[in-house]
Amino acid sequence: MSVQVWCLRHGESQNVTDNVAGAVPSAPLTERGHEQAALATRTLAGERIGAVYSSTALRARQTAQPLATAAGVEVRTLPDLVEVGIGKHEGSSAPAVRRQTADVLRSWVVDNDLTQQVADGETGFAVTARMGKVFQAIAEQHRGETVAVVGHVASLTVALGQLCALGAAVWGTPLPHAQPLLVEWDGSTWHCPSWPDAH
Repeated sequence: MSVQVWCLRHGESQNVTDNVAGAVPSAPLTERGHEQAALATRTLAGERIGAVYSSTALRARQTAQPLATAAGVEVRTLPDLVEVGIGKHEGSSAPAVRRQTADVLRSWVVDNDLTQQVADGETGFAVTARMGKVFQAIAEQHRGETVAVVGHVASLTVALGQLCALGAAVWGTPLPHAQPLLVEWDGSTWHCPSWPDAH
C-alpha cells in the first residue's frame, strides 16, 4: 500500500545565516525561518497528515512543531534524520571547510561515490544507510497514510537522490527552506514526482 511523505528542509536558521558548517544541533530558526515554517503549515493544511517526524536538531523541531500542532499530533524526533556529520570540523565557519563539504556532497550526488567524507565525519554510505532506515520504517508503519518529515539539506538530498534514483539531477538545485517536497512509496519503490527547479 502506498505512503505519501512530505519532506521538508528546516526553515532558515542561525547556522545558515552565519555560514557555520556541520550538524550544529543547537542552532535555532531565524525570524524568517519561523515565518517559513508557518507558510509550510498553511501549504499542507489540506493534507491529512498522520505523523510528523523531525531530526533532533532544534531548527528541525521548530519547523516541525507548527505542522504537528495543525495535524493534532506530537513531533516524533529521530536522531537518524540529522544533518551530515563532518567530524572534527563540526561548527567551523572556515571557507575551506565549507568548500570541502560541498565537494564531498557533490561526489556523493553527482559521481555516486559514497566513500568520500569530510575529515573524520560520515561517509555517504553511512548517511544513506541511516536515512534509508528511517524511510523504510515509515513505509512499513504508515501504509495508506500521509506523513511529514523535517530534516536537512545535505542528508535529505543524498538520501532522496539514492532512494528515488534521481542521480545528478538534484545537484545544483538545493532544497529550499521549509518547502514541502512529495515523496511516494508505491509498495516497492520510492518516487519523487518533482524535485524543486530540477533541470
